[in-house]
Amino acid sequence: MALGDKRGSRGKMLHHVPIHKYGVLYTHMPTILLIRHGENEYVAKGRLAGRLPGVHLNEKGVTQAQELGKALVNAPVKAVYASPLDRTIETAQPIAEALGQEVIKEPGLLEVDFGTWQDKTLKQLRRRKLWRTVQNSPSLTRFPEGETFADAQQRIVGAIEKLSKKHKAQDLIVCVSHSDIIKLAIAYYLGVHIDLFQRLMIAPASISTLHMGEGWARVINYNHGINFGFPEHDSKPKPKRKSNK
Repeated sequence: MALGDKRGSRGKMLHHVPIHKYGVLYTHMPTILLIRHGENEYVAKGRLAGRLPGVHLNEKGVTQAQELGKALVNAPVKAVYASPLDRTIETAQPIAEALGQEVIKEPGLLEVDFGTWQDKTLKQLRRRKLWRTVQNSPSLTRFPEGETFADAQQRIVGAIEKLSKKHKAQDLIVCVSHSDIIKLAIAYYLGVHIDLFQRLMIAPASISTLHMGEGWARVINYNHGINFGFPEHDSKPKPKRKSNK
């Protein structure tokens, strides 16, 4: 059975729980803000960065990180954790500075180990036979010289559970990580099978909130953007194709 299929007591509903307008619960359990790193040129150009060092935020990503810091400046955050890669540290830094804290590197938040797929364009990867399995049957996927999605999900869930136990009841903590890792975590805590996790989307610099309990968890919000807006598009009409008739 895939890890994401284990629902147990997580499937029970919790009623009459006060919810803050930004998704933070003021009750006696830790709350985790899962934040995806800001944009970088690999994201902008459709390239798989994986665990490559030296992948930095681009201008837009730096702005996104700064906006996150401004948005969370008054939040009662007790700790800021981040995947130890450059782009996640650079996203976490403005948040930590706004809160007067230091960024704590957490290996459990690392990106999926994509093995030899790392540094390839999505256009190149779509031509490979494994691509269809990655998209439609993630539970069967192991990246060449890398890890499985199941391994990655077990890792991120283990990190979240560890950090939850480390902190006190009402603590609010920040974890800056990566798209697939956050998607795998959200899928697990929603009780969604790992084969369906690719249906979830996590935008750069978005916030997803987990409220942790003893043996259960709640997904309070998901893929929340600090600044929502429609992407720019070319308003010029496209030239009509010439008919062969």
